[in-house]
Amino acid sequence: MTAKTLKIQLTKAFLLSLLAVLGFGLVTILVLGQKVADFDTAIINSVQQRESPTLTAIMKFFTFIGSTPAVLGLSVIILYLLYKYLHHRIECVLFLAVMAGAAALNQLLKMIFHRPRPDLHRLIEITGYSFPSGHSMSAFAMYGVLTFLLWRHVPTRWGRALIVLLGIAMTLMIGISRIYLGVHYPSDVIGGYLAGGFWLGASIWVYQWLAERGMSPQVQPR
Repeated sequence: MTAKTLKIQLTKAFLLSLLAVLGFGLVTILVLGQKVADFDTAIINSVQQRESPTLTAIMKFFTFIGSTPAVLGLSVIILYLLYKYLHHRIECVLFLAVMAGAAALNQLLKMIFHRPRPDLHRLIEITGYSFPSGHSMSAFAMYGVLTFLLWRHVPTRWGRALIVLLGIAMTLMIGISRIYLGVHYPSDVIGGYLAGGFWLGASIWVYQWLAERGMSPQVQPR
């Protein structure tokens, strides 16, 4: 990777982190000021009016994929593949930092805001606070960092496009499943995406910053 490309990636990571934290701040202000009630209710009604046994089963599947046990299992598999086939230990460290940091940050934010979960029409029962959505945050972090790590190892444009589309699709479906099942407000999901985006961007920025200083094996002189 050339120095110019690395600087571009540093700038992109910084901008992603900055925009995400500003967006999260705005959503937080709206949530705390109770300015999103109509928005949340309208989206929930729009999503839940499509309820059917088949769709409920699909949404429960995506919610399971975004659950802590599933994320832990997927993380172990991903770390093994990164280490075994890509031979980049530093990429394993980045993945661990993104996932562990996102989980810890989510718990901290939930304890700060103490937002109760919606009590409209729940299809599953769950405890804990609502804002920001942990499923949405971990999904953005996981599929975002996977896209970042796999991008450079896929030589074709269509292959890279497929990785991006799959990452976006999985992230969106996990977030939508939380709204459909009645356990999160849409603003929780948006807040989770933005908080996950902030942590992802910050982690990638540090990773690239270290790479720029020759502390990562990805930097190869040309």
